[in-house]
Amino acid sequence: MKHNRSSEDYLETILILSERLPVVRSIDIAIELNFSKPSVSVAMKHLKESGKINVSTAGYITLTDTGKEIAEKVYERHRVLAQMLVTLGVNEKTANEDACEMEHVISEETFRAIQNHINAVKA
Repeated sequence: MKHNRSSEDYLETILILSERLPVVRSIDIAIELNFSKPSVSVAMKHLKESGKINVSTAGYITLTDTGKEIAEKVYERHRVLAQMLVTLGVNEKTANEDACEMEHVISEETFRAIQNHINAVKA
């Protein structure tokens, strides 16, 4: 199933924030991504309607199983690609910025080949 970049970025951000914070709220996402609160609210509405997140009556946001699966996949790509770029000599800030772009467009085949190469080099 193909997802748009924006929803992938939001889901990835929710996953990352949920690892750092006791609860995730729209304001936390807005601050993390430097987006306006209304923009985040609209996105959360769409993610909720599509079954990717749950929002409690208190406004706490959690990933559904489907949302978490997508978020984990995108975050894995980000980490592996950033690691590869740093290994190649790219500074960490640029590597993370570039990985954020690449994680959305790279094919599964190419990503797995990069991942296998990194794992082989580590061994």
